[in-house]
Amino acid sequence: MTTSDMQYVFAGAQTKHDPKFFLASGIISENEEVPARAEILAKGAENAGLERVAPDDYGLGVISRCHTPEYLQFLKNIYTRWSRKPGAPKEVIPNIHPQRRDFGYPAAADGQVGYHTADTSAPIGEHTWESAYWSAQTAAHAAELVLGGADSAYALCRPPGHHAMRDIAGGFCYLNNSGIAAEVLRQRHERIAILDVDVHHGNGTQDVFYERSDVLTISLHVDPVRFYPFFWGHADERGEGAGQGYNLNIPLRRRTADDDYLAALDQALERIDAFAPGALVLALGLDSFEGDPFEGLSISTPGFARIADAVSRRGYPTVIVQEGGYICPELGENLTSFLAGFTAARS
Repeated sequence: MTTSDMQYVFAGAQTKHDPKFFLASGIISENEEVPARAEILAKGAENAGLERVAPDDYGLGVISRCHTPEYLQFLKNIYTRWSRKPGAPKEVIPNIHPQRRDFGYPAAADGQVGYHTADTSAPIGEHTWESAYWSAQTAAHAAELVLGGADSAYALCRPPGHHAMRDIAGGFCYLNNSGIAAEVLRQRHERIAILDVDVHHGNGTQDVFYERSDVLTISLHVDPVRFYPFFWGHADERGEGAGQGYNLNIPLRRRTADDDYLAALDQALERIDAFAPGALVLALGLDSFEGDPFEGLSISTPGFARIADAVSRRGYPTVIVQEGGYICPELGENLTSFLAGFTAARS
């Protein structure tokens, strides 16, 4: 399969998750992670010349490589348990978060919800597990395409995943799709790099691999000192134990635009080259766009093609996993720009 034959992977069940609740800075507003995102992104991929394929079902095994069985059992069953409560709302939303985790596991649904969610931006509805499950399978299938000989593949993962830790949901994310893709690639390659270009730090991905030396994690994002996720993503977070030196965070000032972003990206790519991975997972956040609702960075539509060109020219077999990027008039065009830039660099 040639680069120009890149496929995109997507399952229709990924649109069933339809979260309503969103609380940020004390203000309740409409949730930005809506099903229509997937439709816009699918059109953007097709405009770049990609053909859609449906993912196979690889089961829970590929997911459990990144998440604890305790967490997966919770995520799969909590909506049913929650719905049995008298007067329960239609979404599972935490009302308590522990300030410590060195204690016995709570038996009550309310306690488990607080234990397993970082914030209130990952409400769990009737179809959340199904959509998150198939989003994870989408990432796994894209990785299998690359293992099968494809130069690259695009996983249209929705809901996204890079804020999902080993046993914690947050930031619209439930299962760590980029990490799952990396674990599939690890079946053949000794070393895998994950490069996250979302506007927010990939704190979930960092958590999954923080003590490992076989997966290099790099994230370019708005400096979290004043931006979500606040508590993770600082430059001094380098990994722990065997993973020390295998995590690189590159915080950027708010409203960083194309040229300065590309300079920071060069630092990330140099670190990846030094690691010499067998394959690359690119966690693609289109929310770094200058017109994205979260207003963090100022990447232009042509800037996405430049980012893609810089990454693509490194030549690594690449799984592109969709992370953020929220509804604005240019969302689909931004994806088209990125994918076209990526394929053009290898044609």
